Amino acid sequence: MLIQTGGGLLEMCVLAVLDREDLYGYRLTRQVRQVLDVSESALYPVLRRLKKEGLLETYDTEMDGRNRRYYRMTAAGRERLTQYCSEWRQLTAGIDRILEGEWQDDKT
Repeated sequence: MLIQTGGGLLEMCVLAVLDREDLYGYRLTRQVRQVLDVSESALYPVLRRLKKEGLLETYDTEMDGRNRRYYRMTAAGRERLTQYCSEWRQLTAGIDRILEGEWQDDKT
């Protein structure tokens, strides 16, 4: 992929996926990979940071004799996702204007 994506975009995608359902790491990675090229090793530090910031919480569920750690978004996480979505819409609208040649020439 030629377009480089930053950590904010990954965080936004993680929060958007978790807004729909609680997921464990592997399934979350598979969901995010549908739009971003990301490995589990890159995703887990993001999950830890989001949890530390109070945007996610975790709980464990036993599955086939093993524990699976599930991630769930908090109310603060939903607020952050709303902020990300607003900024995303502004950013993509601006990029679309540039790509379509519709930008304003600011001659200041």
